[in-house]
Amino acid sequence: MTTALVAGTDPEGLGEALESEGATIVRITGIASAESLGEAGIEEADLLVLTDMDDATAISVAKELNPDVRVVTYSRDSLPEFAKGQADLAVDPDLLAADVVAEELL
Repeated sequence: MTTALVAGTDPEGLGEALESEGATIVRITGIASAESLGEAGIEEADLLVLTDMDDATAISVAKELNPDVRVVTYSRDSLPEFAKGQADLAVDPDLLAADVVAEELL
């Protein structure tokens, strides 16, 4: 079973879409930091979904704690330049609906 951590407000409902596809969802409340990622179980997670680009610094932290985690951003906001090379996939909700993204990820 896939475990996905979801950071950010997730206004498009990607977390719920992943859950309906069978993933176990762990929500990170507040800022995605080394501490909150660790508490959420980043070391064992298969997927980290960021829905708020203010949390983009968490990408490098997540990859350091779990080099195998796939990082997906799902936001209308642009991924900051410093994080573009570290994210595995960046999706704009205006281009792909949450259910389509969830199906493709799982």
